[in-house]
Amino acid sequence: MDTRRILISRREALSRSANGFGALAFFSMIQAQAGLGGQSPLSAKPPQFPAKVKNIIFLYMDGGPSQVDTFDPKPRLQEENGKPFKMKMEPTQFNNNGNTLGSPWKFSQYGKSGLPISELFPNVAKHADNLCVIRSMTSNFSEHTSANYFLHTGLGLSGRPSMGAWVTYGLGSVNQNLPGYVVLNGGLVPPGGLDNFGSGFLPASYQGSILRAGVKPLANISPLEPKPGLQENKLSLLKKLDAEVVREFGVADQLESAITNYELAYRMQSAVPELADLKGETEATKKLYGLDSDNPNLRSYASQCIVARRLVERGVRFIELTCSQTGGNDRWDQHSNLFKGHNENARAVDQPIAGLLHDLKARGLWDSTLVVWAGEFGRTPFAQGNDGRDHNPYGFSIWLAGGGIKGGFVYGATDEYGYKAVENKVTIHDLHATMLHLLGMDHTKLTFRFSGRDMRLTDVHGEVVKAILA
Repeated sequence: MDTRRILISRREALSRSANGFGALAFFSMIQAQAGLGGQSPLSAKPPQFPAKVKNIIFLYMDGGPSQVDTFDPKPRLQEENGKPFKMKMEPTQFNNNGNTLGSPWKFSQYGKSGLPISELFPNVAKHADNLCVIRSMTSNFSEHTSANYFLHTGLGLSGRPSMGAWVTYGLGSVNQNLPGYVVLNGGLVPPGGLDNFGSGFLPASYQGSILRAGVKPLANISPLEPKPGLQENKLSLLKKLDAEVVREFGVADQLESAITNYELAYRMQSAVPELADLKGETEATKKLYGLDSDNPNLRSYASQCIVARRLVERGVRFIELTCSQTGGNDRWDQHSNLFKGHNENARAVDQPIAGLLHDLKARGLWDSTLVVWAGEFGRTPFAQGNDGRDHNPYGFSIWLAGGGIKGGFVYGATDEYGYKAVENKVTIHDLHATMLHLLGMDHTKLTFRFSGRDMRLTDVHGEVVKAILA
């Protein structure tokens, strides 16, 4: 094959092609086969140094789970339950502060490590020796929207690139038929909206693609036209319009990203239905994740976890799972009805997450995958009203598991009430720096020139938390 005939730019191909974006997508695939890839912004890129993992699954616990009810037991809370809180209370969201509130759930030690986990997570607890619990996480914000932006983008305002966008910008994608950054929508878009998953000032090709883990994962994935020729005609018209813009105004990120997205959408028409079709999964696997449950919310999250594993198998770099609506609860945001809300939320995610951890190991994906479980902040150790907890950004728990992480390990500590981090405080910037490090990227060198300076996910902050690395 004479490859000299295809050594032209994508814009030239756009201008010359008479067959629309279908031909352009085919052209891109021919390039890759000829070893001439790299034109696409999603082409795979080498890490800056040897990576510990290739993929990240981010289990986003929207609303803020309570650290003192999940992974940070505090005997003093139980001893002083119902009594006036003895520490100074920082300003809270609603100021309806009550007395000290002990945890309604018992903690037990699990595994050889003796890691304490509450009875909210009996299935995840079986993997205690694989979990690294950080008990000293902090955030700069106590309000959902700003805290969500901060967790996802490193800034408490909208408009910055999300961590998934930065990962895809830095490493590209090894699968050109699927996005490099996928968000699995469980039914609840977090406060702050889709900007949590956006590309900000990075090229639009790196923003998160929102998929559902179900029969119809993407609304427009199937062509609406009854005949292929009709779709080709529409795409050909788009090609002509975009070509005119190029001739008139030159190169523009919006246009280049649109071209990339059209190419990707064309290839996704076959890749996404195959991804979401779980018929090939064994009955044992479905049962492992909980797809046979009588709880629809558990089944929903189980589908997300299975698709997340399938995305990892297909080389997708960054996968985020969002929560589903459970019994009228407002995510993990229990300002009242703590017992009911946290019980139902935990039941929806516990078995699917445990199934995911087990399956990653069984399929040889554990060492190359990082799993992160985190909310945007924690909850207060004192009550809001009588039976809730308010927002607490001063000290909360998350956990990590998988490649490059110490298992059965606790890092950092909060005070004896579980209110504020007092030992080895970890910031959101530190978390981002550590995630990038495991992917083989130096967070200080993963930059993009914007507004007169080199921007990065961690801004001018962040340190790799080396103590948790295996």
